[in-house]
Amino acid sequence: MTRTGARISRRGIAVAAAGGAMTAVLGAGGAVGATGGARRREFRGMWIATVVNVDWPSAPGLSAERQRAELTALLDAAVRRRLNVVMLQIRPTADAFWPSRFEPWSEYLTGTQGRDPGWDPLAFAVREAHRRELQLHGWFNPYRVANHTDPGRLVPTHPARVHPDWAVPYGGKLYYNPGLPEVRRFVQDAMLDAVLRYDLDGVHFDDYFYPYPVEGQRFDDDAAYERHGAGFPDRAAWRRHNIDLLVRETGQRIERYKPEVRFGISPFAVWRNRSTDRRGSNTRAGVQTYDDLGADTRRWVREGWIDYIVPQVYWHIGNAAADYGELVRWWARTVHGTDVRLYIGEALYRAGDPQQPAPWQDPAELSRHLTLARGVPEVSGHAFFSAKQVAGDPIGAMARVVRDHYRGRARPPR
Repeated sequence: MTRTGARISRRGIAVAAAGGAMTAVLGAGGAVGATGGARRREFRGMWIATVVNVDWPSAPGLSAERQRAELTALLDAAVRRRLNVVMLQIRPTADAFWPSRFEPWSEYLTGTQGRDPGWDPLAFAVREAHRRELQLHGWFNPYRVANHTDPGRLVPTHPARVHPDWAVPYGGKLYYNPGLPEVRRFVQDAMLDAVLRYDLDGVHFDDYFYPYPVEGQRFDDDAAYERHGAGFPDRAAWRRHNIDLLVRETGQRIERYKPEVRFGISPFAVWRNRSTDRRGSNTRAGVQTYDDLGADTRRWVREGWIDYIVPQVYWHIGNAAADYGELVRWWARTVHGTDVRLYIGEALYRAGDPQQPAPWQDPAELSRHLTLARGVPEVSGHAFFSAKQVAGDPIGAMARVVRDHYRGRARPPR
């Protein structure tokens, strides 16, 4: 039985216990569609990015009081926009936004890696999100160690310094090597530390597995491949196997320890172009997760190793290389017949950006995305990147989404 299928009855118990307060707000229904249709459950998510202080905290080294105030302001913005799920990045670069037993405090809190901020941001985030009837999913980056390549800049006790053979410099950054079984187990342990100790509603991975290709550079995993790559037709197949194991084993361990916690991934949206694989999407993307990132995202869905998938469909409707509608329909076909929920990742950050094509200058573009997706039964919601734009909404694109599609609050899917 797939992981998701095994959890249906357990989920029903968890949702019944957690849904009472929201029922008081919503009655028996959920969200109202743009056309005023029947109420239903719907995933309405928001990413809060902490890496290099994208969303929160706004800068390293702020007082604990200021950090708490900024976080609650973002959570209040989610409520104001009638969202119901927050994906908070709590392990951006092999570090932690909680007192981890495995990795140091994040430099994005205090400005100095390993320095105790004097409070527990994750405990506060969970408590404040739940007070607002928001789910909180812990967002983890499995393999990125640092946004530089100098291990000497890491704290002396950092695992990448204690085990220098674990780390690979590439493209100006430092990564844990996914080809080492001991690394795979360690990053699972480091992430699950938060799952076991806090009342998280979900575990969320983003799109970084093997790193995105950098022209003229190679990811040096020769020694690991020589040691562990026997029996695979080529290095690419071995790399996909390594990431498959990470995803499958993480799901199994969440299932074992906390079956009520959802496991989801938000990959780059193109698995493979149809010109590469007849099963792929009718796109001409320059990156294909299967080939370039070692991420067989289609398999994870078809095998039921995850509970939900949020492909980052960060292109406008009609984009010549990667059309929004084409990718939404491709992912709908991919999840069809599985227990994996499909939510669409939306590029709110592009709305109004003068560097983006003309469709993104129209405040109605994102609303048209949701209108299109409502005609695809497999789509159960959307997530918006990122929190800063949800709150600030520079050209009113988010307000248009709320007005057209989110007329009332909604509970997330079971």
